[in-house]
Amino acid sequence: MPDMKIDYTIPSNGWRPRGAGITRLRALQPAADAPWLHAWFTQPRASFWGMQQHTVAQVEAAYAELVGSGHALAGVGEIEGRDAFVLECYDPAHDVLGTHVEVQPGDVGMHFFVGPAHAPSGPIPGYTRHVFRTLMCFIFEHLRAQRVVVEPDIRNQKVHALNAAMGFVVHAPITLPHKTALLSSCTREQFRRAMALDSRFDSLLLEQPLTQDAAT
Repeated sequence: MPDMKIDYTIPSNGWRPRGAGITRLRALQPAADAPWLHAWFTQPRASFWGMQQHTVAQVEAAYAELVGSGHALAGVGEIEGRDAFVLECYDPAHDVLGTHVEVQPGDVGMHFFVGPAHAPSGPIPGYTRHVFRTLMCFIFEHLRAQRVVVEPDIRNQKVHALNAAMGFVVHAPITLPHKTALLSSCTREQFRRAMALDSRFDSLLLEQPLTQDAAT
């Protein structure tokens, strides 16, 4: 039987996908990363992230609490050595989301925020989808998750479309303290099937073949 306990850690030298483009996913450092994260999160495009009114100190404190919880992680993705996106993974049983969903062994909650879509070498075609696919591979193949659970703002149509492309299934609208969300989830098998239909998916991103029993 697969080990369903999630270890919310990132290797000390970062997780490195095998595909081209994304250099690595490293652990977020609250004090060092808070200034540039604050610059990202206070832009108009970050309205759904919920930190537009935060100070740098509040951003630092929020991530210090997250990474110190023992049941969550925060990671920074690098593309050609540049900080390019942020990933948060957490145990839904330790979150308000756990009151709206029957948490199963191997469940991982997830949020991600993608920075400006460019790199020193020029624009990256399919940038956000490439980032999202890589994050899903990290969650399934490194964290050994069995299901990813998300709760995007019900108004965020762009993310709903991206979720559908990754294989997420919508369950129902839910009311959270800070938003009305669309509860959705994606199992390993649902993601595998979605990627089998995506000709742009680079199978080399996977550390091992993505199958139902890969988390052994």
